Order: sequence, then C-alpha cells, then structure tokens
Amino acid sequence: MSDNRRYFYLKLKESFYNSETMVVLESMQDGLIYSNLLMKMYLMSLKNNGILMLNDHIPHSPQTIATFTRHQIGTVERALKVFIELGLVEILTYGTYYMTDIQMLIGLSSTEGERKKRERMRLQEQNLLPQTVVDICPPIGKVDKCPPILELEKELELKTEIERELETGQTAPAPLGRYKNILLSQTELADLKAELPTKWQHYIDRLSEYMASTGKKYQSHLATIRRWAAADGKQSGMPDYSYEEGESL
Repeated sequence: MSDNRRYFYLKLKESFYNSETMVVLESMQDGLIYSNLLMKMYLMSLKNNGILMLNDHIPHSPQTIATFTRHQIGTVERALKVFIELGLVEILTYGTYYMTDIQMLIGLSSTEGERKKRERMRLQEQNLLPQTVVDICPPIGKVDKCPPILELEKELELKTEIERELETGQTAPAPLGRYKNILLSQTELADLKAELPTKWQHYIDRLSEYMASTGKKYQSHLATIRRWAAADGKQSGMPDYSYEEGESL
C-alpha cells in the first residue's frame, strides 16, 4: 500500500551556520540556545509555509512557542527580539510570526513524490526530459518572502484572471499589495481611490497581509475591501472576520 502522506523538510546548505547572520547570532550571549530555538521555529512553521500557526485560526504566541520548543518563556521573548532585529522573523499585521528566510529552506515531498522525483532525475540524466528549471517565485525586494506552494497558486490564479479579462475586453488586473496577491482592474482601483482617497493603500496592504497569513481567497478583492471599510466605519477596532464574504471554497 502506497504512502501518500505529505512530508515537510528543511533544505540547509552546508554553509548555513557560516552565514553572517548565524555567526552573529551564535556569538551572542545565549546565542547557541537562540540557534536551537530558531531551528525549531523553522520546523514548526513548515506546514504553514513559514507562518507560525498553532492551528488554522490561532497564531503561535511566545508562550506557545516556549511550550512546543521546551525553552523558557523569557528566553523565547529575548530571542524573538533578536530574530526580528536580524531580519529572521517578521511580525505580520495580525501579530503572526513569519520566518522570513523560509523560501530558501522549505521543501515538500512524500514517499510517492520522492519515487517520482528519482524517476524524473533518471530520465533527465538519459536526456529523455529537458533540463529546464523554471523559477516560479521571483524574489520580492531583498528577501524572497513568497512561500512556494502559495506562490504557484497565486501565479496560476493571476494568469487565469488576466486571460479571462482580456477575452472580455476589460483591462487586465495589476497585482497589488505587499505580497502582490490583490487583483484589481484599473477601473476598480480608480473607484477604490475615489471611495477611500486617504486609506485605499492601507486596505490593499491589510488584505494582502491577511490573505498571505491565513491562506484565504476571495472572489472579489474590491468587495472585500469595501466590506472591511464599511465595518471600520461602524465600529472602532477590527472588523468581524467570522464570515468572509466572497470566500472561495
């Protein structure tokens, strides 16, 4: 019987611990402890593409990180400050911790997948398959922050959306937001700027980070932003996300 379970793993270069960041980290007081904690946090974040989530809805806190890594809460809190200063960890809008270098370390496989991978490599060695390598996740700025699985889905969705709108004669949407995952046509963007002249960029970035940190998808990004803005206008604080309008299954 085949084993179709998914396995997540880290891909570390032999020079990983000789990198400038790791040398600086381990040279600090308690640096070796921080290094151990960092590795455990990488492993904890793998199944969520670098985002530290306790479950589908609750992000990890310093207390839960301490519990699962078997480190003292004080050690975790001090280490998190160091990780953020070194650019190893980033805090998203909703307080979620994100491992910024995860794109360079993450991998996904299974026993069946490994067998197919070995077979494909054998065929390539015999020149029966092209040796083409496709970069599906180009770097964003200095650090590549796009998890590979989510980025592939985003690329495919963007391509489909652009093709659909071009067929209907509409203007193709431009990817917006911090993680380039918000799709608005030029007409929609113009309407949004008219409706929210001082806050349109805020809501685009807010939705971009929320989608990146939760994996949620929406049929209409404009409609979702309008709903959030309307909710903010009625009450102080964050909107109620218990029901996500336009969310695709």
